[in-house]
Amino acid sequence: MSRPNDDQDFFRSAMSDVRPINKKANRVALSKTADTLNHAARRLAATEQEVVDQNGLTGSEEHIEMLSPFDVLEYKRPGIQNGVYRSLRLGKYNIEARLDLHRHTVDMARSALYQFIQDCLQHDIRCAIVSHGKGEGRDQPPVIKSCIAHWLPQIPEVQAFHSAQKQHGGTGATYVMLKKSERKRQDDLERHQKRRG
Repeated sequence: MSRPNDDQDFFRSAMSDVRPINKKANRVALSKTADTLNHAARRLAATEQEVVDQNGLTGSEEHIEMLSPFDVLEYKRPGIQNGVYRSLRLGKYNIEARLDLHRHTVDMARSALYQFIQDCLQHDIRCAIVSHGKGEGRDQPPVIKSCIAHWLPQIPEVQAFHSAQKQHGGTGATYVMLKKSERKRQDDLERHQKRRG
């Protein structure tokens, strides 16, 4: 085993030709304008890109056509019977679930709407209502209402929607008709066959 002095002597001899690094020479000077331009370019790219949440609903308030407080929301997928749509529009279906989006940010509303629709589907709910408000009496248009009109058609299980009747919130709320689950479809088929037989 070597003595401590021998180790130190060996280290000094091994390091005798080593010189300290000049710290100033190794620095790269970044110009302030290049950094600012890079930051501005990233910000621009982020704002131009449409928002796509993990739930697949696209569109932020910058990319959505803004509606007025009294615009009626209406949508019907091809294949939905006119009588079914008319009953939805007139509020004749039993409302089985409600979602209130008042005081929600756009991101909160997007997540809440998607989760609400998924919960409705899981519980075989056919008709629901979404309260989003009219945005009446404000300087800006009704953002959440406009977003709802943009997002609902993106959800394949949404068959139709229409602004609610006055007693349910008028143009500040929207009836939503959802696709029948396979189980409910089978139940209806069996019920119709029993009536005939």
